[in-house]
Amino acid sequence: MNYARSRLATSSFTSGALPAGAIAGLAGGVIEIGWVALYQNLAGQGADVVARGVTQSVFPTLATAPAGVTLGIVIHMILAVALGIAIAVLVRKLAPQIVGTTMEPVTVVGILVGVWAMNFLVILPAINPSFVTLMPFAATLASKVLFGFAAAFVLSFASRQAKRRSM
Repeated sequence: MNYARSRLATSSFTSGALPAGAIAGLAGGVIEIGWVALYQNLAGQGADVVARGVTQSVFPTLATAPAGVTLGIVIHMILAVALGIAIAVLVRKLAPQIVGTTMEPVTVVGILVGVWAMNFLVILPAINPSFVTLMPFAATLASKVLFGFAAAFVLSFASRQAKRRSM
């Protein structure tokens, strides 16, 4: 009986991670778009170049199409939601003891710094080397850290809400 109850609680807790992760990814993705737009504006460049770069990384022939900017934003947001869900589920499955503690946001931001390193030091140089030169590394790292803070805030709020509902 305890095993069944434990499985149900774990399953319920993980399923709660899906919507929380999706919202965390949306928040992180929007924060990144805002940061890139602000940075590019202050640098005297358009954020559309970065959106087209995202498109070029996934669908190279569509980057210069009229919908290239919109497609880049859609791709970015799809990846952001997927990343938010993956982080929410992984943290809850691999480190449930940190959920709802101060270590959860630290871990989320740390994971996103790792994602940034993999993207900008390994993946993007291989598939779209010009993308990594669109903004300085420090600005792109700041973008991913901001994603981490936004996602961590959402996940922390979701954890507190889940605890309140279980009481």
